[in-house]
Amino acid sequence: MLDRYGRNIDYLRISVTDRCNLRCRYCMPEGVELVPMQEILTYEEIREICAAAAKLGVRKLKVTGGEPLVRRGCAELIRMLKTVPGIEQVTLTTNGVLLGKYLPELLDAGLDAANVSLDTLDRERYAAITGQDALGAVLESVDAALASGLRLKLNAVLQKGVNDDEWFALASLARDRALDVRFIELMPIGAGKGIRGVANTELRAELLRRYPELEEDAAVRGNGPAVYVRVPGWKGGVGFISAMHGKFCDRCNRLRLTAQGRLKPCLCYGDAVDLMPLLRGGAHGTEREALLCQALEDAVASKPAQHCFEAPERVTETARMADIGG
Repeated sequence: MLDRYGRNIDYLRISVTDRCNLRCRYCMPEGVELVPMQEILTYEEIREICAAAAKLGVRKLKVTGGEPLVRRGCAELIRMLKTVPGIEQVTLTTNGVLLGKYLPELLDAGLDAANVSLDTLDRERYAAITGQDALGAVLESVDAALASGLRLKLNAVLQKGVNDDEWFALASLARDRALDVRFIELMPIGAGKGIRGVANTELRAELLRRYPELEEDAAVRGNGPAVYVRVPGWKGGVGFISAMHGKFCDRCNRLRLTAQGRLKPCLCYGDAVDLMPLLRGGAHGTEREALLCQALEDAVASKPAQHCFEAPERVTETARMADIGG
């Protein structure tokens, strides 16, 4: 599907739940209200939406949350999505706490790759950031995933005065491991509006200072906007997703589907196409499929030219990041 700016929309991010077993303060702080399960898309409804999207040219799916692995049967959903005609890739974003537990099921279902969120390597700091003493489980999951041959990326969000001193320790995980470490600039969404992030321009400059032989890495590593570099001799790469200091809207290729059935054209704005009335209304068969396809096309047609994260007062999205799927 081409939007009105000529961008090819071939990637759908699917939030399957607003629930999470962690409480990272920039994403899902304590005291939040959870959506009743009857207001959440069923797996069958998600597959139906993805089948319509695939007919229109979507080829890549990312299963997100909240934390997708806290929803029972997540591996079975991945198996269902892998059977959708036209879908070439199904990947997962997870905090990693349960990844090791469900890894055999996910691999059997055909999962193509996973992203693991990891903001610190310090156990006490991890507990302070996430609300859980679970760093050991995450690191064990990472090792198990790598041993299985699953393609893996680690996503780190740095906060000024919280974990920004760990950037090099996190990056160095790519030294001896065949994975990519990616630094995602904190965006002014939800609780993130009140937290100071770190500019990726600073990290890249410091990495170049330490390694003057730093190389650009133009190899295709995924479906998103990350820009990668490679330190000679390292097994993995270092990536930067720079929404605040490296706008990439001109190559945005995605839609987001929230757990409540809202299609979001852009993370920055509150605008969305609500699929729930259609899915739980009276339409069936070819009529229902046509309506879903039209709704997807409407969402693509409404994609804005660019976000406005650099001007937080213009951001109209008021939901938590956990509600949107990132």
